[in-house]
Amino acid sequence: MAADSMEIDDTLYSRQRYVLGDSAMQQMAQSHVFLSGIGGLGIEIAKNIVLAGVKALTVHDTKKCETWDLGTNFFIREEDILTQRSRVEAVYSHIAELNPYVQVNISAASLDENTDLSFLKQFQCVILTDTRISLQKKINDFCRLQQPPIKFISSDVYGICARIFCDFGDQFEVSDPNGEEVKEIFVQSITKANPGIVTCLENRTHGLQSGQTVTFKEINGMSELNGNTHQIEVLSPYSFSIGDTSDLEDYTHGGIVCQIKTPKTVCFESLEKQLSNPSCLIADFSKPEAPLQLHAAFLALSKFQEQHQRMPRIGCLQDADIMLKLTEDVNMSLMNKAVVNEELVRWLSRSARGSLPPLAAAVGGIASQEVLKALTGKFSPLQQWLYFDAVEVVKGTETVSCEEFFPRGDRYDALRACVGEIMCQKLHRLKVFLVGCGAIGCEMLKNFALLGVSLSGKSGEIIITDPDLIEKSNLNRQFLFRPHHIQKPKSTTAAAATLEINPQVKISARLNKVCPATENIYSDEFYSKLDVVVTALDNVEARRYIDSRSVSNQRPLLDSGTMGTKGHTEVIVPNLTESYNSHRDPPEEEIPFCTLKSFPAVIEHTIQWARDKFESLFTHKPSIYNKFWQTHSSAEQVLQRMKSRESLEGSFQVIKLLSRRPAQWEDCVLLARFKFEKYFKRKAVQLLHSFPIDTRLKDGSLFWQSPKRPPSPIEFEFKDELHFNFIVSAARLFATVYNISYTQKDVSPASIIQILSEVQIPNYTPVEKKIETDENAKKPDHIKLNVSSEEEREAINLLERAISNNIVSKEHLQTTPILFEKDDDSNGHIDFITAASNLRARMYSIESADRFRTKRIAGKIIPAIATATAAVSGLVAVELLKIVAGYGFDSFRNCFFNLALPIIVFTKPAEVRRTQIREGISFSIWDRWTIHGKEDFTLSDFINAVQEKYGIEPTMVVYGVKMLYVPVMPGHNKRLKLAMQKLIKPSSEKKYVDLTVSFPPESDGDEDLPGPPVRYHFSQEDN
Repeated sequence: MAADSMEIDDTLYSRQRYVLGDSAMQQMAQSHVFLSGIGGLGIEIAKNIVLAGVKALTVHDTKKCETWDLGTNFFIREEDILTQRSRVEAVYSHIAELNPYVQVNISAASLDENTDLSFLKQFQCVILTDTRISLQKKINDFCRLQQPPIKFISSDVYGICARIFCDFGDQFEVSDPNGEEVKEIFVQSITKANPGIVTCLENRTHGLQSGQTVTFKEINGMSELNGNTHQIEVLSPYSFSIGDTSDLEDYTHGGIVCQIKTPKTVCFESLEKQLSNPSCLIADFSKPEAPLQLHAAFLALSKFQEQHQRMPRIGCLQDADIMLKLTEDVNMSLMNKAVVNEELVRWLSRSARGSLPPLAAAVGGIASQEVLKALTGKFSPLQQWLYFDAVEVVKGTETVSCEEFFPRGDRYDALRACVGEIMCQKLHRLKVFLVGCGAIGCEMLKNFALLGVSLSGKSGEIIITDPDLIEKSNLNRQFLFRPHHIQKPKSTTAAAATLEINPQVKISARLNKVCPATENIYSDEFYSKLDVVVTALDNVEARRYIDSRSVSNQRPLLDSGTMGTKGHTEVIVPNLTESYNSHRDPPEEEIPFCTLKSFPAVIEHTIQWARDKFESLFTHKPSIYNKFWQTHSSAEQVLQRMKSRESLEGSFQVIKLLSRRPAQWEDCVLLARFKFEKYFKRKAVQLLHSFPIDTRLKDGSLFWQSPKRPPSPIEFEFKDELHFNFIVSAARLFATVYNISYTQKDVSPASIIQILSEVQIPNYTPVEKKIETDENAKKPDHIKLNVSSEEEREAINLLERAISNNIVSKEHLQTTPILFEKDDDSNGHIDFITAASNLRARMYSIESADRFRTKRIAGKIIPAIATATAAVSGLVAVELLKIVAGYGFDSFRNCFFNLALPIIVFTKPAEVRRTQIREGISFSIWDRWTIHGKEDFTLSDFINAVQEKYGIEPTMVVYGVKMLYVPVMPGHNKRLKLAMQKLIKPSSEKKYVDLTVSFPPESDGDEDLPGPPVRYHFSQEDN
């Protein structure tokens, strides 16, 4: 079957499709992959590429399950150890059930220097883990000899250090280097010169780079540019040059610049060549020489294995000395090298037998993305080495006895070899609050289980909460869930799956949302018992709220998120770093109301318009209708009150809905047809009446010029598929709202045509009306409050007619509002929005969008892929270890990555800032002042207590949104004698409140200075 004809299961892959695109997805679905080594890193890679949807994965491993594996491989169970199963047999069923579309095969055959490698010819990509360098070189050479070359990846995690190597052949074509949507920019002007300079409309940034290729469309005047390609030179964020335009016609107006993506060819060198002259990606610019230092150390580790037929012993100083000498010898032979880092070599030697599960998760995510690049040519591949380490995790253990790192015969031996027994015990006792059990949440729980976080009997506990139920689309990334879990709670299901990985973990699952409404559950007392908060959320507001609660209660917070191949991690530590709320991204730019209503310029405008129409027709108006008739249960009573000239809010709109309410399926179809006429014909006729094509502005320029597009009225056509789709999808939704049943036959073309053939559409005459053109004008409220006397009379007449026609029964006064649901393809929601948006786009000569793109924009879907999720969660868990160890500021790292490029950047977090109020008096976001009062404690007493305890007198006191004391406010000075209890009016169970205070400026005329929150306790401290 041709790749482009393969159907993709959108219910499973929808979020990933937005990352990779259909072409790459189809290429993956035809690819066979070979993976050798199923330890901690190998199982991570297997998980990620099976979730991604390759055609077949063959997993190779020759080892038996050991207790050691329980702490590194999340699919190996205790019974596998007892029955001495092979690792591939133990993990086979678990890997296979991750994705029903992927064929999983296993092999335990010998793979060494004497093996005939011809069996590899069936694979498009080979991945090696836990493989000696000599065998890696042999397999790499074999892969390069094939036509086309088999893509080769090797990766390893040894203790606290890791590496990835890629070789995709001499000539590897990348179809899409970055995966970003192509940019379209409106043109303000183009000079007639050499070179011609293009300026963006209203000084909007173009986001282009020199050397990129663009084309033009809809240029007026300099029309020769339309359809031709030009390489650009960026001059500023708002302008670029395109070559000689001096012989072209004068530019008059309009035009759109369209970026063109061009494939690129990437050249790789063999492993043999790269071993002596490595090309490395630098991830942590605070230690730019680390990759080359690690390269030499890893080669020395390989030599150590060859010479001694084993890994260096844990904590063995003699082995470390040998490793250091080998590293120095290796380094001398390298063409590209750095000064040997003795400390790094000794840490590698000390921990190489172990494995840090979070590091395996992070590297597994990154390596898996390289596999997908190898199979599809989508995104820029790694060239050619990535090294990084987690040495900051262990730097505080230099003086710890070697015995602390020795194995003890339990599932934590691999971890213990890296971080020591003391750290393991701290992890066992940890109290963690994980908010969110989606993709990142599932990965975090897996990391917690492998790390032995919060064990039963050790006073630790993992508390997780998530109010959501599992959907099929979750299964592509949230690997703890299976098809039989659909519609079950995420939190309880994830908790049960975590216990399967590690039955020793103590975990409790909740279904509450963490928000102000649940502060009685997630109270200050709740936070005070925690050691750390971890968020796994998908929206900014929830992050900001939990950040504020963590700061208020001085608890460390680990935040992370992904969008497609991009990911970020942020570590927030009391008194050391700034918080999530310390930085704010610029607000998302809103589409002006007049643009949405009358002057769309791009497809995003028409999709948002269609989404708004959905909300108005099928959600908001039916909800208002229900609310009105719940308040006024009798139509006769409403009529009587209206006749007595009583104003009833929303009555005019509700009665209009009642009078037009469809009674049967045919009415729903007719209603949809009238909506078509209104939206796609009459709207255009009215606009062109109000603003004829030749309308000019005060400055003489044309009204209808870019970005404004003149509309063209659309005549309804039975045979036009888009017209038919709008009628059917709208009629179905009206039927749902008004509780009208219909059959499959009713929605057939023949039935719809028969109904519409009898409809008479009255002629429309445009009227004189004001059409909003001000881009700063706000959208008016949904409900029109001021109703004219004529409208009141019309409403009374309509209601009288409804009563006389007996259409005011209980059933008639009730509707079923529809809540928008993007992931149920059977409900017709996206069908309506796609049809409505594309009809409006056609009316305005805007390029349409397919259903897939429309769904993403209308549903505000965040593209997501398991590779980025795994990488983010691993990096977060590395920072968790540093928090548990109690390390200082310099050890922590935030991370931003874009696996598509690939770029991985580690940075130190923002150091906490202190605000000075007076000489010797300052505070940070982590500070909180405390005042203890008593029953008759007055506001004046409070102010005096702050001055006495902290050396400065407050000038303003605020509780929430209530101003308790502002001296310039009338009557506030009288409040000084009032008791705090009376001013605040706390509930009986409230023991304290947090007050906002400010202080006088040092200089007259300046604004008051903010202070830290002051926690006021209503009673004295307990003795």
